[in-house]
Amino acid sequence: MDAVPAGAPQGALFDGAPAVLPAATDAHVRALAQALQVRWGGRLHLGTSSWHFPGWQGLVWQGRHGDALLSRHGLQAYAQHPLLRCVSLDRAFYRPLDAATYRALAAQVPEHFRFVVKAAALVCDAVQRAPGTGAALQPNPQFLDPAAALRLCVQPAVDGLGPQLGALVFQLSPLPATWLRDTAALHRRLADLLAAVVPAVPAGSLVALELRDAELLTPPLAALLRSHGVRCCLGLHDRLPAIDAQLPMQRATWPGDLVCRWNLQRGQRYAQARDRWAPFDRLQAPDVPTRTTLARVVAGTLNAGHRAFVTINNKAEGSAPLSVIALAEALLGLP
Repeated sequence: MDAVPAGAPQGALFDGAPAVLPAATDAHVRALAQALQVRWGGRLHLGTSSWHFPGWQGLVWQGRHGDALLSRHGLQAYAQHPLLRCVSLDRAFYRPLDAATYRALAAQVPEHFRFVVKAAALVCDAVQRAPGTGAALQPNPQFLDPAAALRLCVQPAVDGLGPQLGALVFQLSPLPATWLRDTAALHRRLADLLAAVVPAVPAGSLVALELRDAELLTPPLAALLRSHGVRCCLGLHDRLPAIDAQLPMQRATWPGDLVCRWNLQRGQRYAQARDRWAPFDRLQAPDVPTRTTLARVVAGTLNAGHRAFVTINNKAEGSAPLSVIALAEALLGLP
């Protein structure tokens, strides 16, 4: 991915295509951003999962653009939205990115902007999968391998993003029954991974673990994460319990910064939500209970002097940018 040339005027051509211009934001959105800054300084980073959605026309950028152009050139416009101060690089999960790609991304955003990077499935999935179908083929020999994690995930992100690496998230794909039955072995392998990864991440950047199996949300895992200074990502997803049921895990690893990825509304599947809610230009199914509880968790974290990184998927409520605005309103509406 190419960097936007420093000092290039808005509307200049890149690779023969017009640059993506930021959408005009209304006074209400600007006032929300200013109020959040006054109350909590720069400790709050709200954002979305990726940025390349044509349906965000008028919300994030001006004009009609295709997915490919937005993927390549939309980040600069995205980062000019006053409430969007981070983004989750979900594509790093499917294919490891090199340092040059990370460096080009960092060149497109202001200094205060942060990236939430998903570590590659080559390290985070216990099985190797068939291309296209995702069917499990065989055990993955690189699952939670420290050397592979450092080579494929950690070092490129650290070298390319530097201080703009907000959090590196190891999201474990749903585990085979053999791993779920032997959590002691899983914890040993996690401990080896974290012992190698945490020292390689610069001060100010976080390492977080995100789960897809509810039975792993246990006190022993909380103790392991806390001993390594790793955050338990608050993963809001159909495969996990509702947010209230995950708060004991957050309390068990307190104090510390918050990493939350609001991925998928409960009762939905990704493909189902995508097909029903595209082009993601409005809130299709507002989840007020989840948003209200999340606002309280975020405010509690910020009020204690910690940071919060919250990224939201279109499949959470129908439009990630509008979910960010609604969460900002909920935060400022708290007593």
